[in-house]
Amino acid sequence: MRKTEVGKVIHYYDKIGVAIVRLSKSLTVGGKVKFEKGDYSFEQIIESMQLDHKPISEGKSKEEVAIKVDQAAKEGTIVSLV
Repeated sequence: MRKTEVGKVIHYYDKIGVAIVRLSKSLTVGGKVKFEKGDYSFEQIIESMQLDHKPISEGKSKEEVAIKVDQAAKEGTIVSLV
């Protein structure tokens, strides 16, 4: 299955389970993504996304968005559409 990279995790807040992702392409709520770093990876559907602490339905290229994640996504983790 072909993947399209949409961004990279630049920070992870472990206490609240939120990853800050710098987008290289647009990303919408409801999209299925894969988080990968080395041998570690997981997939999830984007259920919520925020920009400047406000809910958004779509993040655009070069924006830094907050995404609630199901598992840890450390800095440098690649985010791809699946």
